[in-house]
Amino acid sequence: MNTSGTLVAERPLPIERAPRSRWRVPRAATCVAAAALGVFVLLLLAALLPSLLAPGDPFSANRAHILQPPSAQHLLGTDQIGRDVYTRIVHGARPSIFLGIGAIAIALGVGTLLGLLAGLTRRVVPTVIMRATDIGAAFPELLLAVFIVSLFGSGILNATIAIGIAGIPYYTRIVRAETLRVRGSAYVEAARSLGLSPAQLVWLHVVPNALRPLVVVATIGLGSATLAGAALSFLGLGTPPPTPEWGSMLTNARNFLTMGWWAAVFPGLAITLFVMSTTILGRWLQQRSEGRL
Repeated sequence: MNTSGTLVAERPLPIERAPRSRWRVPRAATCVAAAALGVFVLLLLAALLPSLLAPGDPFSANRAHILQPPSAQHLLGTDQIGRDVYTRIVHGARPSIFLGIGAIAIALGVGTLLGLLAGLTRRVVPTVIMRATDIGAAFPELLLAVFIVSLFGSGILNATIAIGIAGIPYYTRIVRAETLRVRGSAYVEAARSLGLSPAQLVWLHVVPNALRPLVVVATIGLGSATLAGAALSFLGLGTPPPTPEWGSMLTNARNFLTMGWWAAVFPGLAITLFVMSTTILGRWLQQRSEGRL
């Protein structure tokens, strides 16, 4: 009621809202990527400093402890000749992961060079490169790697080179496609109209933008190359025994699954975790680069 005696509707009091928190709940994809990064860092640490995580001797065998199940003394059990499975998995991370890194380095280096040549040159050079790439891509990568290793002999070095050669066509195609796309983009045409020389266009605009997707592709390819290396070792064409390596541990324990499943399951789990972590990280980086996160 006002001073004149008439009734006036009272205005409702404003509702006070709680201040917004500065901390946002992370998305599910980011949480999964963080978990994958943790697994990847842990396995990479095992490859770089295996004695830090497993100070025991991976070659030490004890006939009294053959195929013992996981326990406080042996966290992941023992294998068919009494060696500690956990120690061998940790020490086997080095040859397994380094084989994948070496193979990716070979495939990425040679494939990038051939892809740039095929995308920047004309007439004969790109025709020859792409026809050779098509021939190499006609064979499955693992089958081609097995063929190369069978020609030059087994061993971790030959397996690394074979997997790297088998992956060259894949990276050649990606780099060539990206190079052609960047060459025809509007900003390259604008830079050319400003008077930049062909060499400046290539090194300042074409090459950096054409090679940008390779970070994502190489991250995913690292897991695939490591899996291929484990497959070659499983077939007896990779790391020779008694060197601890995930693939060779699988092939040595496959005949004892009914008596000691842990000797084969845990090395297989290590391979699975590494491949999953690199794949998830690669997909997350791809989503980040495409602006979908």
